[in-house]
Amino acid sequence: MSKPATNDETAWAAVQGSRARSLSAARLEVHYAAQFGAAFGISYLRKEADDSHTNLGWDASLGALMSRGASGRNGAVAVGVCVADLTLVVTRDNAVGAVIPLDGVTIAEATEALCAALAAEGLDPDRFSLARHYEIPTHPVATGAAFSADSDALEQLSRWFANASRELNRIATTVPGASEVRLWPHHFDIATLVTIGPNASTGAGMVGGDGYYDEPYFYVNAHPQPRADQLIDSLAGGGTWHTHEWIGAVLPGSRVAGDAAAQQAQVRAYLDAGLAACRALVAK
Repeated sequence: MSKPATNDETAWAAVQGSRARSLSAARLEVHYAAQFGAAFGISYLRKEADDSHTNLGWDASLGALMSRGASGRNGAVAVGVCVADLTLVVTRDNAVGAVIPLDGVTIAEATEALCAALAAEGLDPDRFSLARHYEIPTHPVATGAAFSADSDALEQLSRWFANASRELNRIATTVPGASEVRLWPHHFDIATLVTIGPNASTGAGMVGGDGYYDEPYFYVNAHPQPRADQLIDSLAGGGTWHTHEWIGAVLPGSRVAGDAAAQQAQVRAYLDAGLAACRALVAK
């Protein structure tokens, strides 16, 4: 089980922007692996209208996307995936108990091992189900193939999520009205929502990749959605405006350059500029 490649959990871990577009296969496997944590929330937590029982948080000490906790026999139990080595973990009161490596393992095999670990924690394994009310992109693991993601690509993805968590938590703790930072398992984006007023908000986050950008990318959007003719000409940090099917400021991972300090400064400048621009658009 690996940790993000940094000894300082508050420091930016250098990523390779030139490799951002080569992470698709690994990202899809991590997306499926993250569904174990989402399924834990669906199976054992109270259903919330906003689906927050399914979402995950980044645990910097483990380098893992972790579910919220449910009461077990001896404490709060949670399930998550350590991204860098694609390992499922079951924790009790934040301490790691069971560890289930996914490399070479099918979803069915991992489910059997996870249910045994949950039973050992006093949770009814018959309640655990991977059935979900949303769709995610297709991948061979969904039809019985074993997990087999490239370790270098997984390490890069872990760094992207760790870095995004750090910068988004900075926003969540300094910007009034910002929500906690959580990863949503359907879109596979880690984000915070900033409430500006009644029916007015702006969101900032990072997506592991999707049909719009097949690479990790940061985004800032606004609600109500602005018109394309309202957008300012440029954004700091190399950000640009996305206008196809939705409108928002984006910074694809392939544009992030320089050493760790330069990368962090670039992303921070982009996020701050995007939030300011979207706040101004909502206010119009």
